[in-house]
Amino acid sequence: MQIDGSRVLLTGATGGLGRAIAAALHQRGAHLLLSGRSGEALGELAAELGDAEPLAADLAKRADVEALPGRAGQVDILIHNAGLPGSGRLESYTPEEIDRVIDVNLRAGMQLTRGLMPAMLERGRGHLVYVSAMAGKAAPPRASIYSATKYGLRGFSLALRRQLEGSGVSASLVSPGNVRTAMTAQVEAAMPGPEVVATAVANLITHPRREVVIPAKHYAIALLEQALPRVADFAYRRRHWSPVIDEEGATWRS
Repeated sequence: MQIDGSRVLLTGATGGLGRAIAAALHQRGAHLLLSGRSGEALGELAAELGDAEPLAADLAKRADVEALPGRAGQVDILIHNAGLPGSGRLESYTPEEIDRVIDVNLRAGMQLTRGLMPAMLERGRGHLVYVSAMAGKAAPPRASIYSATKYGLRGFSLALRRQLEGSGVSASLVSPGNVRTAMTAQVEAAMPGPEVVATAVANLITHPRREVVIPAKHYAIALLEQALPRVADFAYRRRHWSPVIDEEGATWRS
């Protein structure tokens, strides 16, 4: 699908990864509809890009999610990038905190798709991109809530892609592993930057694929999880942590 001239709704636009995606698509001629919680941050980003539209919304609030498709108007491409970390021991979360992670990471993407997809199908063109994570392919310890949402998002994307076959509308998934942001740059300078993920998102739109993992070497982790789960258990015991990307940056709860 062509990016130039397309209207793109991007959630989680003001985080490090969201900003990189916005910049990459702006350079390719997209008209951006930027969604995030902070109206001030969205306004600043829209001003930097020149012709983007800020659409402040809290995706943990169901009324905001329901209203967003109407506020956005015609959307040719949806990129659901918004996410909360949900990392830490399950018992450290309140029921309300669990619901918030599920709502932002999974439910919002499903409901936005439901709201936007009918018009895409009527036009016979559109693309839906979901930013998942390696935690949606291999579940790290102390990330049960986060992994649940990312496994769910992956399943949603793959099933939806099959449903949409032949319609002119498609769905793709990008699963980043360790990605460098302002919060992680001093910890692991060798991590790929968010611009690598942004480029992958743009490529998924112009050359649709089912799923891409960033960096590609992380495919081995997913294969290990599926083929040799006991070996994967051992590997996780040796090294428990890898950063999780959310719309504010990389965050852990211990």
